[in-house]
Amino acid sequence: MEDIKIHKNIEFENPVMIAGWPGMGSVALGVVDYLRRKLGAVKFAEIRLDPASTIDSVIVEDGLATLPPAPHNIFYYVKNPELIILEGEAQLPGQGGLALLNNVLDLAAKFRVKTIYTGAAFPMPVSYKEDPEVYSAVNKKSLISGLKKSGLKTMEAGHISGLNGLILGLAKDRNIDAICLLATMPQYAISLPNPKASSAIIDTLQKALSFVVDLQEMYEYIKDMDEKMSVIEEKVKDVLTIEKKEEPSSQSSDKKVPGYIMEKIEKLFQEAKKDKSKALLLKKELDRWDLYKLYEDRFLDLFKDSQ
Repeated sequence: MEDIKIHKNIEFENPVMIAGWPGMGSVALGVVDYLRRKLGAVKFAEIRLDPASTIDSVIVEDGLATLPPAPHNIFYYVKNPELIILEGEAQLPGQGGLALLNNVLDLAAKFRVKTIYTGAAFPMPVSYKEDPEVYSAVNKKSLISGLKKSGLKTMEAGHISGLNGLILGLAKDRNIDAICLLATMPQYAISLPNPKASSAIIDTLQKALSFVVDLQEMYEYIKDMDEKMSVIEEKVKDVLTIEKKEEPSSQSSDKKVPGYIMEKIEKLFQEAKKDKSKALLLKKELDRWDLYKLYEDRFLDLFKDSQ
């Protein structure tokens, strides 16, 4: 059973909540972690989870298996601007995730939160060199026109997996406005942190909520990641279609890999780490999309621990 523990009662007038859990590119988590640190947010509450309701594996060290601790979901506050920042440590599927989100919304209702923002990655066949574009998905039609006036594009169709998306639907039932900001990023790099996408969402939040945060540390992180991405992109450019806005390439792969396939492959890698029988499904998917050479080293690494 989840339990909300409030360490400090804070008087809020009209707070906005910014929530984030791990996901593709660590985009949402990158947003909340950076804002928490740079705005000097203070911990005031947390949701304590029953470890038995969240675990799907054990930790083994020197042959000894132990249960992992329950993931943290911690609330921080900032008075100027008036924000509640929720940083979640892990995704929870199924009923566990629904229960967690209902606890989040209970706290939001207690402190009269009218709007919740989350973030997510929007994988696209683009180069790391391109500036991310930010799209929006909302839980009420009345929110769309205001976001369009601010220059945000609307996500026309698709799905937002995990808690960062699911909270929009549950918040609607509580009459709480909820907005997910999705930043584009290269679909070939969804397993890597993408600070450029996180930065684009932070910039959007600054404009929407009228606050300013120092982004210098983020820019340095982006520079480091761009150097790594340039190496990766050089390796994958002959396998995946990379769209270039200024100079469209006349050469493209015969088999374009959709973003949802890259997400599926990443999920299969995670499952294969825990259950080697999943490796066969993973290999078939890699072969189907002619991606095995790209992922060969990572695929073989799955079996090193068992040898």
